[in-house]
Amino acid sequence: MELSMNTQSLSLPFKSLINHSFNHQLPFTTKLITKPRTTRLTVTARRKEPIEGLSDDLNAIASYNLDFAYTRRKVRAAFAEVQQQLDHCLFKNAPAAIRTEEWYERNSRGMEIFCKSWMPEPGIPIRASVCFCHGYGDTCTFFFEGIARRIAAAGYAVFAMDYPGFGLSEGLHGYIPNFDDLVDDVIEHYRRVKARPDLRGLPRFLLGQSMGGAVSLKVHLKEPNNWDGVVLVAPMCKIADDVLPSDAIMKVLTLLSNVMPKAKLFPNQDLAELAFREPSKRNLAVYNVICYEDNPRLKTGLELLRTTKEIESQVQKVSAPLLILHGAADKVTDPLVSQFLYEKASSKDKTLKLYEDGYHCILEGEPDDRIFAVHDDIISWLDFRCQLK
Repeated sequence: MELSMNTQSLSLPFKSLINHSFNHQLPFTTKLITKPRTTRLTVTARRKEPIEGLSDDLNAIASYNLDFAYTRRKVRAAFAEVQQQLDHCLFKNAPAAIRTEEWYERNSRGMEIFCKSWMPEPGIPIRASVCFCHGYGDTCTFFFEGIARRIAAAGYAVFAMDYPGFGLSEGLHGYIPNFDDLVDDVIEHYRRVKARPDLRGLPRFLLGQSMGGAVSLKVHLKEPNNWDGVVLVAPMCKIADDVLPSDAIMKVLTLLSNVMPKAKLFPNQDLAELAFREPSKRNLAVYNVICYEDNPRLKTGLELLRTTKEIESQVQKVSAPLLILHGAADKVTDPLVSQFLYEKASSKDKTLKLYEDGYHCILEGEPDDRIFAVHDDIISWLDFRCQLK
């Protein structure tokens, strides 16, 4: 089903700039309709490609409009069994005795937030809590399921939430009107987690992947003494200059965001081939059916840029014990930025691990042995810090 959206009128001087820049970068068609006194930008989304091997009914469900949480929840429920049967080491080899719980809670802004926990099997004492921050467009209910189970099997209580506008939480899909509000939502939820009777007095760690790395760093900077360590996987701390829109385009985007902040017009690259090194695992990513796949909404894109600039200017204030993991061949977030963070952070306890030939998704998109090696590196780092407490 194609989706058409007519935005507010644009003034004529934008015409050539938009035609030149947008038509070659966006995953939908754009055309300018000029009438005597107005110019209107019409955006038509491309139809989702069907997933091979699925029934027509499931493909129809996968093509639902995911703008609102109630639809995303229906789609996730329809695909839950299919996802568990995927031929991926995170699903096939996931520890089975882990105790899991899912629930919703309302944050102080009145939004219903999806939450999930993975606890060690009965009889294994909890060593610490690990609070996860997922990446842009993602959710904590797909690949992270297997990652969380492996960490929980090592004796850790793992917690995750979907940010407002992502996954199963309320909010317009993929929309971040203010990144600092999102960070405050994370702080609010994990403050409740840390207050649980079974976790009081235990070490607590943040684990952030990609954009979740930026979230984790902002959380740490806002409450620098409340965490015993931060683990960052391919963190988004700075946008590489070669993927930034030009200054001229940035001016247009900024102006457009003031009148239609939710429009999916922020230039973006197709990153699927850059994120997963293993082709078979890249093919399975399409089953993450509630992820946000369209171009970033205008306000979202600008908020991500603003946030990375803020973090870049404050990296010397990062003081928590720090583990940074990055694929050396990552073309989505630059490993040199992780090197910059490692060198500039004031943390006395800091470690940087670069994985040769690794792409962006080193937790789930590499060969099996590499995936397990990265998980083991995280667990070993956590184990050692817990021994120090």
